[in-house]
Amino acid sequence: MAAASGVTVANLYYNQPLLGDIARDLGGSGGLLGLVPTMTQVGYAAGMLLLVPLGDSHERRRLIVVMAALASVALLGAALAPGLSWLVGASFAVGITSVVPQLLLPFAAQLAPDAQRGRVVGMVMSGLLIGILLSRTVAGFVGTQLGWRAVFWLAAGLMLALGPVLRLALPSQPPVAPMSYPELLRSLGRLARDEPALRLHSALGALTFGAFSAFWATLALYLQSLPGRHGPQTAGLFGLVGVAGAAAAPLVGRYADLRGDRRINALAIAVLLASFGVLWLLGGSLWGIALGVVLLDLGAQANQISNQARVYSLRPEARSRMNTIYMTTYFVGGAAGAWLGTAAWTRWAWTGVCAVGGGMSAAALALLWIWEARGARGG
Repeated sequence: MAAASGVTVANLYYNQPLLGDIARDLGGSGGLLGLVPTMTQVGYAAGMLLLVPLGDSHERRRLIVVMAALASVALLGAALAPGLSWLVGASFAVGITSVVPQLLLPFAAQLAPDAQRGRVVGMVMSGLLIGILLSRTVAGFVGTQLGWRAVFWLAAGLMLALGPVLRLALPSQPPVAPMSYPELLRSLGRLARDEPALRLHSALGALTFGAFSAFWATLALYLQSLPGRHGPQTAGLFGLVGVAGAAAAPLVGRYADLRGDRRINALAIAVLLASFGVLWLLGGSLWGIALGVVLLDLGAQANQISNQARVYSLRPEARSRMNTIYMTTYFVGGAAGAWLGTAAWTRWAWTGVCAVGGGMSAAALALLWIWEARGARGG
């Protein structure tokens, strides 16, 4: 499940380091070119909202295999794109069909014993984050050697092979909440209203992913502004550095199993906040940025695992829908952080980016403190 999550989520990020080569091959304006990564993310958001809830009302293994096959078709469409408009449409299809990780996470949580749920979720999440971090590195290398279309051919082949593997490896999991599709979507609002812990952890996830995204959305711009004029290949290498943080995910999950409180959220967000202090003070050097990246990825990942372990423990019969609410909120926070980070870079350069990331981290800590204080007073 961890490997499948990493391979699938990488589909969302392959196009980012390839945009220059795509523009030279297919032409098109900068605005239309920018729609390629944008529509991939929009498609993913649509898939999370409209398809992931089906994991509660349908047999999950069959749904996952079908989505892997559809993702392969969408990637083939991207590889064969005759023009930029076609590629934009194919990118949306890639996004909406690449929701396999969001179906696997509640699947894993359902299979895991209560005492091991955090560790299992952490292991699958580590695969997902490693896929995100390494996708740009792999795309940059393959694209340089074989061309941008080869990246999508390779990704399509991986997804085509993944379907049968998952069909053989995963157990059958009957529907946990058989209901019609309209009822499924209507229940999302009720779940968000009735579960205050879901609202809290969704907000914590949105704020911390926003801080994370503010950094990654502006890193390439910052590296180009340094005296060494470092290019996109250097930016991609920082993804390798971030794997150190992702590797700690199972350990974080094991700690979440042992402790039922939210201490791990507070520690993780504090590490995230500290990372922006390091990036502000030491960001003039590559080693300083590398240290900040390790802390950033560790803090964001630890908070994410703790959040999801909590969310999946709330209602076993609604884990896919809970994941939809959590991840949609998380995604909105990431988009807001990327926009704020880019705007801050334009006006205040690197100091502004660090202020945005640190401010969102501090807001998450404040929210957690208010929640715990109200709980201590019985509110």
